[in-house]
Amino acid sequence: MPKSLPLVDMSAPVCCAPVAAGPMSDEAALEVALRLKALADPARVKLMSLLFSSPTAEANSSDLADAVGLSESTVSHHLSQLRKAGLVTSERRGMSVFHTVRREAVAALCVVLDPDCCT
Repeated sequence: MPKSLPLVDMSAPVCCAPVAAGPMSDEAALEVALRLKALADPARVKLMSLLFSSPTAEANSSDLADAVGLSESTVSHHLSQLRKAGLVTSERRGMSVFHTVRREAVAALCVVLDPDCCT
């Protein structure tokens, strides 16, 4: 049975020295790894792409499910993983749930991986 990873509060964007700055602490490496793990699925990468490219900067679960060709429950699971990683926010409006990318969290992750990526 695989060993489960410890729980880490990922509600705030990742904040630690860039990977290239020198050896990372175990805690910082875990924070980065958990966020990357959330993105390590083609369906989740596609969901992020759809959210980034949405003209309104958000999309509901039903529209996302149609766009990726998966059931709403499967999309909901993927979005839950992205939400736990702090990369997406979700808001219920009536019978629909709308999802938005947390751009600051994605940007912070990019900077941790490559401090020159966003300059």
